[in-house]
Amino acid sequence: MKKIILSFSLLLSIVPIKMWAQNNIIDEVIWVVGDESILRSEVEEQRLRAQYEGTPIQGDPYCVIPEQIAIQKLYLHQAVLDSIVVSESSVMSQVESRLNYFISQIGSKEKMEEYFRKNTTDLREDLRDMIRNQQIIQQMQQKLVGTLKSTPADIRRFYTQLPADSIPTVPAQVELQIISFEPPVPIDETNRIKERLRDFIDRINSGTTDFSVLARLYSEDTESAKRGGELSFMGRGQLVPEFATVAFNLIDTKKVSRIVQTEFGFHIIQLIEKRGDRINCRHILLKPRVSLDEKTKAIHNLDSISKLIRDNTMTFEKGVMNFSQDKNTALNAGLMLNEKSGNSKFEYQDLPPEVAKIVYGMNVGEISKPFTMINQASNKEVVAVVKVKSKVENHKANLTDDYQMLRGIYENNSKQEFLNKWIVKKQKETYISIDPAWKKCKFQYPGWLK
Repeated sequence: MKKIILSFSLLLSIVPIKMWAQNNIIDEVIWVVGDESILRSEVEEQRLRAQYEGTPIQGDPYCVIPEQIAIQKLYLHQAVLDSIVVSESSVMSQVESRLNYFISQIGSKEKMEEYFRKNTTDLREDLRDMIRNQQIIQQMQQKLVGTLKSTPADIRRFYTQLPADSIPTVPAQVELQIISFEPPVPIDETNRIKERLRDFIDRINSGTTDFSVLARLYSEDTESAKRGGELSFMGRGQLVPEFATVAFNLIDTKKVSRIVQTEFGFHIIQLIEKRGDRINCRHILLKPRVSLDEKTKAIHNLDSISKLIRDNTMTFEKGVMNFSQDKNTALNAGLMLNEKSGNSKFEYQDLPPEVAKIVYGMNVGEISKPFTMINQASNKEVVAVVKVKSKVENHKANLTDDYQMLRGIYENNSKQEFLNKWIVKKQKETYISIDPAWKKCKFQYPGWLK
């Protein structure tokens, strides 16, 4: 569906620039779509934003931008007629995620407000309107194209009608199975981490050191550490359960929680503010280190398991069942899943770098030697072996190997064509008025000019 969603990045971006200097030009209405107007200032501000961000605009921005705004208004008007509504909790979740991203990139909430020239409350409201409109438009498009279906005959006809130079090239892909083992952390290391966090708690509670200072200096959550450990507002479901249970039970903003263990390590937490079912807090994360001895032992054990599999004494699937600690693959015969595509096929660039380096020269059915890697889910170092389940080199797409990909292309093209026709139809049914100075444009949809 991603390819058929019309690009509203200019409309939904709120990266600020210096305010549009009007140079004594009085703002004016340049388009009217139904009962909605488009102002000259809207177009100019978005043009400057795109220029500031380095976002390319295909064509004259004074033509492209107002047309994008007009298309948005067509969808939003239809959404009102069709009673399309979106979840406010979903909207606010994205708002807070966007704000957190801005803070992480800019450095602090105060710097963000200075950068945007707006306080956080106003910024949050702007984002809420923009993200709500984006979700409404996406739902409206989903509703319009939701009944479109494809058959195998459609896909075959689509493929056979493609010119030879238009048949897509499929990059090399692999399917992998993995056995992953996390070496145990020595008790002495765990105690060392806890003792250090207890010292932090004493220093904060006694008032000798500020929580945010310690977070910046020592927290191993590098993104929140930049903000003094602040996570910004999150719902319970956005936090791992052990962390959420403690954080949502905090009351005193001047005190620090007990030490909390999660899959990421050990934390201490300080409440900043509660707002309904959302919470803003700070935390400091410290991660225990695995000893070299334990890592060496894990490599030796996995090497023994790999030998049993190579000698056909044990299947790889049995090895996964008995030894793998990777919860994302252990119940799936070790098959790694690509979060980007939703299936088990990976382009090399989408693999963890340690894995890509290992499997690039391997053949189908071959099992690697044990190696260390960072588990992307837990950010912990693990020892692993992988088996190449299948491997496809670069090739021109064909119906046998790439049917699902070709089906996706066909369906996206069909949906986009349907939406294009819908826009043309809506243009004919909607009152549209464009200032004469803006009628010289070459629009994507010529029907604006009546």
